[in-house]
Amino acid sequence: MASTDDRLTYLLIDGENIDATLGMSILGRRPHPDERPRWNKLLQFIERQWRQSVRGLFFLAVEGDLPASFVQALVAMGYQPIMLRGEGKVVDIAIQRTAEALASREADVALVSHDRDFALQLDVLAQTPGRRTGIVGFQEFLSSDLRRIPGVEFFDLEYDVHAFTAELPRLRVIDIDEFDPLDFL
Repeated sequence: MASTDDRLTYLLIDGENIDATLGMSILGRRPHPDERPRWNKLLQFIERQWRQSVRGLFFLAVEGDLPASFVQALVAMGYQPIMLRGEGKVVDIAIQRTAEALASREADVALVSHDRDFALQLDVLAQTPGRRTGIVGFQEFLSSDLRRIPGVEFFDLEYDVHAFTAELPRLRVIDIDEFDPLDFL
């Protein structure tokens, strides 16, 4: 679904950050396969939301064997897996470099992470006139540094994107207009 001017959105996914937040902060254990995000829904959501083509870059740290079945699934969904090895936070370094490289391109950018390590790069991207920038994740875990960047749209991975097949056990602040007491009885 390309827009009339064929503008492109780059979707930068910090899979480790989302997996760690889901496992440690929401579920309190390693997620089962059926509790992980449906990544194809995320691509479709951003494409519909911003009405333009999306190029999904999924960053992975690979320390041992290649996660071949997961990588094949990502490719089948239309993602470009970027598998990294090395010292330090290789995924963070690669996403930072990618965001810096995107600053000189006429493209929109959505980051899938809660990590404050990307605040500087996302702030630079958000200041570019005419560029849409977004963050996708779990609102309650978004770093305050990312939250403070003006002009960035936020999309909740569960509530907006509907990337999960079952409701997650999340605690959240509810707008009174959305409050239904039956949800708690």
